[in-house]
Amino acid sequence: MSKFIIDGGRKLTGELTIHGAKNSVLPILAATLLIDHSTIHNCPSLTDVDASFNILTNLGCQVVREGNSVTVQTQGMNGCTIPEHLMREMRSSIVFLGAVVARCGKAVISMPGGCELGPRPIDLHLSSLEKLGVTIKEDHGYLNCTVEDKLRGATISLPFPSVGATENIMLAACTAEGETIIHNPAREPEIVDLANFLQRAGARIHIGENGTIYIQGVKKLYPTEHTVIPDRIAAATYLCCTAITGGEVLLKNVMPQHLTAVFPVLEEAGCRLRCAGGTIHLEGPQRPRPLRMVRTMPYPGFPTDAQSPMMALSCIASGTSVLVENIFENRYKHAYELTRMGARIHLEGRVAVVEGVPKLHGARVVCTDLRGGAALCCAALAAEGQSEVTKINHIERGYQDFDKNLRSLGAIIKKVSE
Repeated sequence: MSKFIIDGGRKLTGELTIHGAKNSVLPILAATLLIDHSTIHNCPSLTDVDASFNILTNLGCQVVREGNSVTVQTQGMNGCTIPEHLMREMRSSIVFLGAVVARCGKAVISMPGGCELGPRPIDLHLSSLEKLGVTIKEDHGYLNCTVEDKLRGATISLPFPSVGATENIMLAACTAEGETIIHNPAREPEIVDLANFLQRAGARIHIGENGTIYIQGVKKLYPTEHTVIPDRIAAATYLCCTAITGGEVLLKNVMPQHLTAVFPVLEEAGCRLRCAGGTIHLEGPQRPRPLRMVRTMPYPGFPTDAQSPMMALSCIASGTSVLVENIFENRYKHAYELTRMGARIHLEGRVAVVEGVPKLHGARVVCTDLRGGAALCCAALAAEGQSEVTKINHIERGYQDFDKNLRSLGAIIKKVSE
């Protein structure tokens, strides 16, 4: 097990290139099961990506990485079972269900693992797949899924715009017979990226102006290659890390239009932002201003994955900030660790009230989840003295070369073995 040692109090300055989106590449890797040969460019090096590789390899596929490009060949696929130890490596592993069922007509998987953010029920995934013709039986923590004849298109209205459920429906419906219509689907950029990948392979997918997704099933998908979009959450995290230190950064390989809900909050905190082409330039304030109200919402609202680093930023604001978490119930675990650094945070259900303090101090803290871990590093960068951030395996699930990138901006951070 490794940890980060961070000496705070240094302004971050410089340029940084953002890696491919974790939340985009994972469903795309699942989608490669529907195609004989796929090449994915801008594929980040993350432990969650490695977990996806392990699942593909376990199913009999061949996965080859060369730099930031990955080739997946599925002609040798010889299984439809994903064992428990692989499913437990990440929560989003459930997205493989729709692809395996579509490819094999059956699937046996265990319940997924990953960050403990409270209930993330997969009932929307299962009920949606059942409408497409999948019979699902649960047996001692495993899901036994079968298709009697063939998958058939259906009209599915999601009560909540679940990203994972939308992805599973898309994967299963691409080669189903007839048309599938998804009402109230997730509208995240990663959904659009998955649709673009599938379209390149010959899928007939149309996303309407109101977000409704129309899928006309085809008999076969064909070899293709695709470049993954930049990671908007990584970009938001590095922006917060720079802002909390009062620094200045130029992010490259970004899509500013994916961060339109984050920019007003950063500007409210006193940041100056300029966007041009695929870049974002941020100048941080001498001290952040308080945030009146930050509510996490499905896209295009403020992303839940950016809530944690934004809370860290508000810890040293010149006033009281309020954050409301509307997506996950237990997404404030990092708040208790931030208080070890001197933060004043009051929690009441889904509401966090953060009283800004003049300064934080270094402490030994524990990562509780992926984004919470990044938030602790963000706070440590601004804290007086030295901090130890432990259980950084959470951070490595979603950030490529996190410590190296921060060092390139002038941070004093090193990775050491516990």
